[in-house]
Amino acid sequence: MQKTFYQKELLIKATQQRRGVNNNKKDIEKIQSWLSLFSMQNPSSGTATGIDGDFGPATERAVMNFQKTKSISQTGIVNQALFDLLASPMKKAFTGTISGNNLRELVINVAKNHLMNNPFELVIKQQSNSGPWVRSYMDGHEGTPWFWCMGFVQAIVDQAASIQGKNFKNLMPLTYSCDTVGTTGLQKNILTRFQVARNNPALIKPGDIFLLQKSLNDWTHTGIVIAVTGDVIETIEGNTNGAGSSNGNAVVNRIRNFKQAKLDFFSIQSLV
Repeated sequence: MQKTFYQKELLIKATQQRRGVNNNKKDIEKIQSWLSLFSMQNPSSGTATGIDGDFGPATERAVMNFQKTKSISQTGIVNQALFDLLASPMKKAFTGTISGNNLRELVINVAKNHLMNNPFELVIKQQSNSGPWVRSYMDGHEGTPWFWCMGFVQAIVDQAASIQGKNFKNLMPLTYSCDTVGTTGLQKNILTRFQVARNNPALIKPGDIFLLQKSLNDWTHTGIVIAVTGDVIETIEGNTNGAGSSNGNAVVNRIRNFKQAKLDFFSIQSLV
């Protein structure tokens, strides 16, 4: 894989605990982030806590509550083994066994696997678009300006292509910009404009990448096409929400009407 920053998100440098001599602010923020992410899926767990890099009594209690949910000793101490449990959704997303008969199936199945593990952004230090999932998709970048929909798409294509021993950079450059990918599609003649797609839906293939067009050479959002039915596509896309925002907060399975929206389609066929 080309996008490997997620590996750093799966590790802490040392055991972290209240008043610990080896406490590290970044490691504590990672722990607090995963405690907060866990609480989103388990709202009664009592693991939601502030993300400030301070391992105080609130973080200690949140850790103990997490340990309680896992039926393990409630020490309030986070070693690598416990952090592995906290960060297990990311490990499953990026390293889980994925099957597929071809690249298109692999892209779809990788995207579905990420979706199942609930990637979600956090607000850290008053900055949206933050947290371990965003950093993993964006190669370490995070914060309000870092829209991560293309980072998510490229992580999916990269992971799927790597299973087949292929390099996704032969299809498109590493980028976080929808405009860069759209322009690449035009240059390679592998971008189907929305007017053409509306008249010939057979050109839209599962595994391809949609680009929401703002103007002729300006695209504002992207995602993976996982199915085409009638006038609609089913997608998995990052940095969005139920309303289809281009700056939402999660990976979401959505339905979009391509007959009504200006959706261009970037084909992955040349990498298949």
